[in-house]
Amino acid sequence: MKKQMKIKGIEAAIVLAIVLLIMGTGVIVFGLSPQVPVMLAMSFVILWSRVRGFDWLNVNAGIRDGIEKGIVPIFIFILIGAMISTWIAAGTIPTLMVIGFKLISVRWFLPSVFIVCTLVGSAVGSAFTVASTVGIAFMGMGITMNLNPAMVAGAIIAGAIWGDKLSPLSETNNLAAAVVDTDLFQHIKDLLWTMGPAGIVSLILFTLIGHDNAQTSLTKINQTVHVLQTNFNISFWVLLPIILVFVCAGFKMPAIPTMLLNIFITSGIIFVQQPKLGITKLATIITNGYVAQTANKSVNILLSRGGIVSMMPTVALIVLTLSLGGLLVKFGLITALMEPLSKHLNSHLKLIIAGLASCLGINIFVGEQFLSIILPGRAFKSAFNQGGLANDALGRVLEEGGTVINYLVPWGVGGVFLTNTLGVATINYLPFVFFSLLCPVFSIISALTGIGLLTKEKNRKLNKVVKSNV
Repeated sequence: MKKQMKIKGIEAAIVLAIVLLIMGTGVIVFGLSPQVPVMLAMSFVILWSRVRGFDWLNVNAGIRDGIEKGIVPIFIFILIGAMISTWIAAGTIPTLMVIGFKLISVRWFLPSVFIVCTLVGSAVGSAFTVASTVGIAFMGMGITMNLNPAMVAGAIIAGAIWGDKLSPLSETNNLAAAVVDTDLFQHIKDLLWTMGPAGIVSLILFTLIGHDNAQTSLTKINQTVHVLQTNFNISFWVLLPIILVFVCAGFKMPAIPTMLLNIFITSGIIFVQQPKLGITKLATIITNGYVAQTANKSVNILLSRGGIVSMMPTVALIVLTLSLGGLLVKFGLITALMEPLSKHLNSHLKLIIAGLASCLGINIFVGEQFLSIILPGRAFKSAFNQGGLANDALGRVLEEGGTVINYLVPWGVGGVFLTNTLGVATINYLPFVFFSLLCPVFSIISALTGIGLLTKEKNRKLNKVVKSNV
């Protein structure tokens, strides 16, 4: 393998700009599915690498190293698809819709959705799981109420993300804490300085825009409830899969065994309800998704979803984006831009803004949530320490500019997953995901005022207090 060659910053900037142009033009201008533009961008990077003298061993190694980081998330997405289809077939999601229609205030629907998704997200530690389970139920309710689907999706996604950031079970929380070498619970406490205000302001905004639903038709709601009660098993015992998720979360069980157990238990409920269904039919539902066959077309569209196959576009995107990210790292393009920048940051504000911009850039260029944490975390750790900021400050920036923004990128893994799951284009729901939009704003405010910004000096004093109390 040839010796790794040095890439200059200007060259890296040009290559990355072309990558962004390819993906942005394909997704935003031509409205293509993101898989093709990402593949074209990847092809361009490979062509550039060959012209620059990188051999195929480097290309293959970059792709392999990139994909390796996504094996577990890929399997989780496959299980989410299976879980969605079984939850619909068992009547779990339809039951959530019926209960929601009866309990949640029509007048205060959007703030109610935001709060519930936040609570569920904090329990399960996965924004993806919240959006693909209770989120689907809320989307059905919102559409029935004649609400703007983009607003409903925004409330679901914002609440799910905030709950994810409050949970010690969150994969991204654990990853960010590990990358900057800080305590997980200290990391979550530090997030509250910016994400707490972002969540409160989001709740106020959802209350303001969703407090008057004069166009809501109670007749249509009653008709939908009747269709659900007629065609699905609506009962409290089908909520057992949801209870199981909370129980597993309480025992800190990892996502994969939690989902496998949930799918198994839900399948058992389906067989109890429909003993003549047969293993073949159940396997078809798990593989291809549930197909609703009611007299109501709207209900059929809402509840015909799920299945392993439905996750394949997302899985394909994960493979492509991770491959692209692996190539950008292997060829030193990301490092060529970030390292020179980190050497000229001489204030807390500049460090915070540069860190946020880097996380945002990784999301835009690569579209992968984990890489938006790992790459800037490695590049800025020494700069933050030299600038007098504690590791916790960097960990918070990785979340504020990386994790929460991925759901807003049309070709990002989070954006594509939510679009496929909720049926609302990323560009349409983006303006209503107030929480994600506000997090970087409050991060910059914290840097300007120093409020909630943990420096190395503050960290030393905090550790002294803790040790003295012990």
